[in-house]
Amino acid sequence: MEMAESEEGRSNWLEKVIFILSGQSNMAGRGGVTKSKKWDRVVPPECIPSPSILRFTARSTWEEASDPLHADIDTHKTCGVGPGMPFANALRAHRPTIGIVGLVPCAVGGTAIKEWERGSHLYENMVRRAKESVKGGGEIRALLWYQGESDTGSQHAAESYKSHMEKLIQDVRSDLQLPSLPIIQVAIASGDGRFIEKVREEQLGINLPNVTCVDAKGLPLKEDHLHLTTEAQIKLGNMLCDAYIMYFASSCH
Repeated sequence: MEMAESEEGRSNWLEKVIFILSGQSNMAGRGGVTKSKKWDRVVPPECIPSPSILRFTARSTWEEASDPLHADIDTHKTCGVGPGMPFANALRAHRPTIGIVGLVPCAVGGTAIKEWERGSHLYENMVRRAKESVKGGGEIRALLWYQGESDTGSQHAAESYKSHMEKLIQDVRSDLQLPSLPIIQVAIASGDGRFIEKVREEQLGINLPNVTCVDAKGLPLKEDHLHLTTEAQIKLGNMLCDAYIMYFASSCH
């Protein structure tokens, strides 16, 4: 049985600033996932839960956020630490008056950019969840996107990445009726194939209004040479926070 919200609780609910987390496995988070596909359950201080950080569940309800954020979204793989919690904690540290930070996990491991085009299950689910996340009050402030490792296996996929990503950005903004929605993209640090540098070139070459890119290259990778370590995910979360504050926060307050 649901409890009626107090006036204070309803006020806090309306102050939510919402961030969509999307892409593939490095956004879903594999930090701390061992070779035996178990999460080590190590939660660093930068990832600690807070009543002021909420997660939009697969059932489209809000709950206090904790890693692994994507456990009920990226269900075919073991999820661990991703960039979402470090991002949210860093944002609240830099902007203590920001209110409730709402995270909307949408990333699914092993997915190529073509699988995210409008009309696909992944795309439509992301847009649906984004729309549902604001129904109780709140405002979507940015889409955080980390994907591209699955597009490094063929020259054609790598060379067409920029056009697919630009179309994705335009479609998301149109479908959410947020024509200036900030997009913070991560340039990949690894990949499944030999065209990593071409995908990175395409990502870094996107030049649309209110789109910026942070570069994951050089961040520590796990033994699989594909997924970021927990340490790297914390660093990435802080990089995403810095980018949001530098380019977008002042225009949103």
